[in-house]
Formats: sequence, structure tokens, C-alpha cells
Amino acid sequence: MTTFHAVVWMDHTEAHVLMFDKEHVEAQRVKARSHHTPKHGHVGADRDFFKQIAEALQGVREVLLTGPANAKIEFRDFCKHNAHAVDKAVVDVVTTDHPTDAQVVAMARQYFMKFDNTAADPSMR
Repeated sequence: MTTFHAVVWMDHTEAHVLMFDKEHVEAQRVKARSHHTPKHGHVGADRDFFKQIAEALQGVREVLLTGPANAKIEFRDFCKHNAHAVDKAVVDVVTTDHPTDAQVVAMARQYFMKFDNTAADPSMR
């Protein structure tokens, strides 16, 4: 599917990569391999997990990152150093709890509505 938009809901254990256009949604789940929780309850960044998410986002022009904890920020930082095309596509980071995939897509559609309504090419901003 060729899309301009994707939203990624993520925590440190899994990511829901949802690519969409006006009529279709393509969903992919990426699971982290490491569930080890170090002392003090902080889970560190899983480079393989982040790499898989970045690969799923190849070719998407605008990406909204969302989720409950710091994984989305750690993924954005990973992309700055390791996945430059995805880093350029990340438009915002929004904190959310644990919505359904349908709720995440609805939120993202509303977020990106300004581009869909004008049929603007987001890369031309």
C-alpha cells in the first residue's frame, strides 16, 4: 500500500504500525524480543525492535508516534542516528494510554486531516 501517513502506537514490548490512506488501513505488529526489566523498573531501548519498526515504516512520508511511556521518544532518538528517512518523516510524538487500533487510526486521521482535505503532498511543506 502506498501511503503518506502512518501512526505507531508503541511501548517497550510491542508496536502497532498502522499505515493508512482515506479508505484503507494496513496494520503490522512488531514484538520486542527482550522483556527483561532491569532494576528500578526501566526497560532500555531494544535496537533490534526499533530497527524492525523503522523497516516497517520505509516509504511513509509522515509518521505520528504515540504510546504511554518513553519508548516512542527513544524510538525517535534511535531514528535520528540510525534511520534518517524515518526520522525526517516523524512529525510529532503524542502521549496516549492503551487505545484500540481503530481509536489510534481515528486519532491519526484527525491529526493528518489538514493534509487529506487539501490533498497536499506532506513532503512539500
